[in-house]
Amino acid sequence: MIFRATNIYKSYGSLKALSEVNLECKKGEICGLIGANGAGKSTLFKIILGLIKQDSGTIEIDSFGLKPIGGIIEKPALYEYLTAYGNLKVFSQVQGLNLSTALYKEIMVQVGLHPERKDIVKNYSLGMKQRLGLAIALLNKPDCLVLDEPFSGLDPMGIHGFHKLIKKLSIENKITILISSHIVGELAELCDTLYVLNKGRMIRSGQADELYNTSVSSFKILGSGFQKVDFFNALNPVEIQGGYLVTTNRTKISSIIKEMAIQGAEITACIPQTDLKVLFDDECL
Repeated sequence: MIFRATNIYKSYGSLKALSEVNLECKKGEICGLIGANGAGKSTLFKIILGLIKQDSGTIEIDSFGLKPIGGIIEKPALYEYLTAYGNLKVFSQVQGLNLSTALYKEIMVQVGLHPERKDIVKNYSLGMKQRLGLAIALLNKPDCLVLDEPFSGLDPMGIHGFHKLIKKLSIENKITILISSHIVGELAELCDTLYVLNKGRMIRSGQADELYNTSVSSFKILGSGFQKVDFFNALNPVEIQGGYLVTTNRTKISSIIKEMAIQGAEITACIPQTDLKVLFDDECL
C-alpha cells in the first residue's frame, strides 16, 4: 500500500467528526470516498494533507519524493488577479521549486490547459480553475493526490473531461488518487475502490462497480408503446415526462427491457437512478 489511514479520530468539542476511520490505497489506484454533505469527507482529507491534526490514529504514505502528497480541498485556492503562469510561479516558490518555462508548459499540457493563455484566472471557467488547481497540486510530482469534491458545479461535459484527466494521471503517471463526492454515480466508473463515510464512520468499502450496483434502486425508462407490454403495470411504474420510473435492480432490468422490446415498446433510454441511502447500514439511516 502506498497510502494508509488507520483508526483516525477527530472531534471538535463534543462533536465527533471522525471515528475509527480506516482507508488504504494501492499505487496507481483511484479510490473514491462517498458521503453526504457533513459526513466528514473534507475533515478526513485535511488530516491526510496535514492541514489539521487528528486526535489519534496514523497516516502513512510510502513515498520518498520531495512531495509525497498534493491535493485540492473544496475549491482551488487561486489568485484570480494573476495569470496561470503567475499562480504556478507563486505556488512553486512556496514549495521550493524553480518553475522553468519548459516545466510550466509541461504541467499545463498535462492538465489540458493552453500554456500560451495570458489572461488572468478570473476569466477562467470553473472547469479551467479546477484544472489549474490540479496543476498546482502536481508541482513537485507527488505520488498521491487528494481531490475533495472536484466535480462540484461542473456541467456533464466538464465532469467527463475531468474524469478522463484523472484516469490519464493514474495510468500514465502511476499516481494514487483519492477523490470524494456525495454522488455515487460520479465515482462509480472512475474508481477502482469505493469507501462509504457516514456521520464520521467508515461503514462500507469494496469494488466500485459492486457498490454502485448496490446503490441503484430504480431506472428511468424513456420511450413509447408502454401500453403494449402486458406485465408493465405489475412493475408499479411512476409516470414521468417522456416515460416511467421503475423500481428494480440491475440484475433484472436487462431482461425487463428485452421483454418490453419484444412486446412492441420502443425504448430510447434506460437511466439508472442511484440512492446513497441504500449504501448505509440500517443503524446509520
